Amino acid sequence: MSLRNKILGAAAISVVAALSASPAFAVGACLITKTDTNPFFVKMKEGALAKAQELGIELSTFAGKVDGDHESQVAAVETCIASGASGILIAASDTKAIVEPLAVARDAGLLVIALDTPLDPIDAADATFATDNFEAGRLIGAWAAARLGDAAKDAKIAMLDLNESQPTVGVLRDQGFLTGFGIDVGDVSKWGDETDPRIVGHAVTSGNNEGGRTAMEGLLLKEPGINVVYTINEPAADGAFETLQAFGVDTSKVLIVSVDGGCPGIDSVASGAIGATSQQYPLLMASKGIEAIAAWAADGTKPENSPGLDFFNTGVNLVTDHPVDGVPSIPVSEGKDRCWG
Repeated sequence: MSLRNKILGAAAISVVAALSASPAFAVGACLITKTDTNPFFVKMKEGALAKAQELGIELSTFAGKVDGDHESQVAAVETCIASGASGILIAASDTKAIVEPLAVARDAGLLVIALDTPLDPIDAADATFATDNFEAGRLIGAWAAARLGDAAKDAKIAMLDLNESQPTVGVLRDQGFLTGFGIDVGDVSKWGDETDPRIVGHAVTSGNNEGGRTAMEGLLLKEPGINVVYTINEPAADGAFETLQAFGVDTSKVLIVSVDGGCPGIDSVASGAIGATSQQYPLLMASKGIEAIAAWAADGTKPENSPGLDFFNTGVNLVTDHPVDGVPSIPVSEGKDRCWG
């Protein structure tokens, strides 16, 4: 039996129970995130719930046990189809493998909106509301290179990525950072094929503090002289900083850069643990997604992309108190005011 038929079968089995257990709402929607512990997705859920309440939409929320828990996301898609929801908002853990289950949802009449993490291919979703993740990476890479100046040519760079499945969000940020730093990335659709000797190595973190600690430890054992650390997000960055301290490294001589711009992350920039971070806006992503599902349910309208892009760009700002020429940024004080819009 094909995966498509299995999903449809599972949906059909549970649809009667789902409908009988739910109150009668004109529009139902589902939010599926990677985890329910990462502050980024906590804020995304807050934004979705607030907008759903405002518009009178019944919102069901689901999350993986950890970042990378693809199977829980597939099960959530099945439940959403069965519930008769009008649409799904999803931050996918495996951007390739989730495509077929979401195709079943679209065939069943649901609007599928990707949040933060584009699907692979991107048009496997009806629309994507996201940061320009490549630009987010490019900004922190350009900032790090400018801070080092002439010493950038001898940098020793640790790349702390998301997970081995290389979801689009991780690839875009990684390759954006390397591009901004001035490193040839080879095949921009994946990380790990670069040949520049400045790259000490790539390690995966699952986007959390513990993963950041472990990944940093492994790369420091390989090269104790690391002086630039790219991190997929701020929980991983904080873990990396903790490991540097535990190893007795002079952290004032190591540039850690990251992406997210959450309020705890901005505090880490203020303290000096993170040198600069690219701030994104998950609450805006989620609220725009709920509005799109409401419009779809009302008259079949689909959201439009930002001009010249294949997604709706929710914006990004580099946050640092050490601005450099040629790289636009906002200070920590403004980053605190904006976290997390």
